[in-house]
Amino acid sequence: LWRGVSEPYKEIIRAFLVHFHYQILRNAGHRFCFQHGSVGNFFFSGARSFFRSLDAAIFLFSRVSNIPQRSLVLPCVCTNDRFTLGAELFDGSIIRGQNDISHPAVSDSPRHLPLSVDKTCDASRALPAPIRRVFYMSSEGTNLLHEVFPCVNRRVLDQVEAVDAIIYGIGSLFTSICPSLILRGVGEAISARACPKVLVLNGSLDRETAGMAASDFVVAISNCLNRTFGDDSRHRLKHSSMRYVTHLIAPEGGAIPLDRERLTYLGVTSVTMVPSIACEGSPGSTL
Repeated sequence: LWRGVSEPYKEIIRAFLVHFHYQILRNAGHRFCFQHGSVGNFFFSGARSFFRSLDAAIFLFSRVSNIPQRSLVLPCVCTNDRFTLGAELFDGSIIRGQNDISHPAVSDSPRHLPLSVDKTCDASRALPAPIRRVFYMSSEGTNLLHEVFPCVNRRVLDQVEAVDAIIYGIGSLFTSICPSLILRGVGEAISARACPKVLVLNGSLDRETAGMAASDFVVAISNCLNRTFGDDSRHRLKHSSMRYVTHLIAPEGGAIPLDRERLTYLGVTSVTMVPSIACEGSPGSTL
């Protein structure tokens, strides 16, 4: 694990991993499983907790991981307030928390052991209905009455106004990508740009996107940027999908259907296939 890592970097990384573990122990009432976790996420969470600053944690992580200095990493929400991600399904039910939305714990271990987590599609229980929208709620909230609307980081909007292209990267659609898009001001900034807007399609489906085709990803992103659903009608936009997604990149052999005719109807002018590598031990998954 430490091969090729210098002693100073080892000490920095180890210190924040220890701090992260200490925070877990302080909340002994909640079971936590390190299985399938990311060491990078543990380190970043430890730094965020220690500094009490997301910007400071990003700065440290960027230096330790040797991210090129010309690469700018910005949080879409820059606050010390605590929020929880919620999902409203098309059947009207509400799911609270990212874990329960995307990869609920599997209770196949004894009660004295942490619940195991598996993010693969086949390992998770199917959602009772497709996701209608995601939204922010107060950290103690449980329903739509506790919805909150955090302010977008102004520096993010400034960068959107200056970039040569906008890329929606690979990741969990509703719990990784959409939370940044639903913030007020983001849809306005992206729709105003005439640059290429590229969706990089995942290689496989997961619990959040089961049954979706490529065009459904485009529609979901557009709905988030338009803030189509929800009670906040005063800040709703009505732009077409072509104002948000113009190009699509998909991996060869990917599991997500490419419904090209509907993509064209939505305004996606270019679909590019790229070589991919099958992920070992994950049938249907590609990189």
